[in-house]
Amino acid sequence: METEERAGETNGKFEYVAKNYGVPACFGRRVTAYGKPGTIVEDRGHHIGINLDSDKPNDVESYHPADGIVYLGMGTPRKQTRSQKRYKEYLKIADCFEDFKDFLRYSELKRKGLILE
Repeated sequence: METEERAGETNGKFEYVAKNYGVPACFGRRVTAYGKPGTIVEDRGHHIGINLDSDKPNDVESYHPADGIVYLGMGTPRKQTRSQKRYKEYLKIADCFEDFKDFLRYSELKRKGLILE
C-alpha cells in the first residue's frame, strides 16, 4: 500500500533530479510544463511526473526536469478518488490478472482476509 506523501517532503525521492539538474523538484511543487500549469506528483528517476491542472488527478505524464519546466511555489496535489487509486494499483500488477474484473475479485478476497500475501 502506498504511503501518503506531504507537499515539500522528498523522503529520499527526487535526489537524482535535484543533484544532476539543479532544480527544486519535490512532491507538491507547482510548475508550468510548456506553459501548462500543474503539480509534481511522482519521482520517475531521470524525469518528474506531473499532473496537469487540465487533466484528471490520476493522469500523470513524465517530463524532463530541465526542459520546458518552470518551477513555482508549493501547492497541494489533488486527491485521487478511491476508484482511481484502485485502477492505478491494478496497472502496476496487471500482468498477474486476466482483466480488471479478476483484479477486483482478488482485491475483495484479500480485503476479507481470505487471501494472504
